[in-house]
Amino acid sequence: MEPMDEINEIVAIRRLNHYYGTGALRKQILFDINFHLTAGEVVLMKGPSGSGKTTLLTLMGALRSAQEGQLRVLGQELVSASKGELVRLRRNIGYIFQGHNLLNSLTARQNVQMAAELHPVSHRQAQAQAAAILTAVGLADHIDYYPSQMSGGQKQRVAIARALVSHPKMILADEPTAALDGQSGRAVVELIQQLAKDQGCASLIVTHDNRILDIADRLVHLEDGHLKEVRDRAHATT
Repeated sequence: MEPMDEINEIVAIRRLNHYYGTGALRKQILFDINFHLTAGEVVLMKGPSGSGKTTLLTLMGALRSAQEGQLRVLGQELVSASKGELVRLRRNIGYIFQGHNLLNSLTARQNVQMAAELHPVSHRQAQAQAAAILTAVGLADHIDYYPSQMSGGQKQRVAIARALVSHPKMILADEPTAALDGQSGRAVVELIQQLAKDQGCASLIVTHDNRILDIADRLVHLEDGHLKEVRDRAHATT
């Protein structure tokens, strides 16, 4: 891996190992992971199903505790971090998942507004921020629509808006183009790329979609719990 720029460092991982289960059922999932992510950078992570990609994503996103090695996110060491430390760190991270995870009883604006209100802003400010980011992702005419009234691509745009509304330091996206057609999937990742660059945050996108490889600053491959950087993009499609 390349040396990190400590000034712009978002993620620094050294010799990270992770296990599931205990005793005789204990199984190692991640092996000696070394990785870094800097501000404004877009990295794509590929690899077969079951290779540990989502596990690594959730560790970086402070959604579970790291067990062994070093994992620093925004200067916070996450190995053996407390639940309170993990919760505080999550406020600086935007998450985009394959299933959107939108609340069906809320409009697009309300879904995004909920994320804005996790930060110290007034109700009116949160409303305005939600409307502005939904407009930025091309949903100005769908602000008051419910998820049931939107297409898969539109719902994914709401999820992107929700992730970006509070100007996070890092975006983590898990298969954001799954179940979308080529045009919609391309539009989704270009939005992540453009808005993340505009806001100066780092982005890690886990994907099986070979159609979007060109949007990445770097490609990494995780297989059987081992991570390596892909130097030749041609080999990333195999």
